[in-house]
Amino acid sequence: MVNVEQLKNSVNRMSVDVVREAVLELRLDGLVTEGKTPFNKLHFNTCFAEIEALFQRAGYHRQLDVVGYQGLLYALYDPGRWEAVDVLRWLKEFTEAAARKQMPA
Repeated sequence: MVNVEQLKNSVNRMSVDVVREAVLELRLDGLVTEGKTPFNKLHFNTCFAEIEALFQRAGYHRQLDVVGYQGLLYALYDPGRWEAVDVLRWLKEFTEAAARKQMPA
């Protein structure tokens, strides 16, 4: 099991290349889902300052925030462009649409 300090250190040593695609989406849409970043729920809950620093090193200098939907899906977003409640609605719709696609006809 990795402790919190090891987890933070691993984020601090990540190459900026691992978040470049997410940075591009944040610049375009102001929103990026967890699946398009190298982070998971544990990272977001324990290392958010380190994640913000990594994005800043990659050239994204706006404020970031994160929300999750029922522990199923997380998203990073620009709070200057999105309200948290709107991101939650988007995540809910995205999750429900994915579930419908997986249901047999």
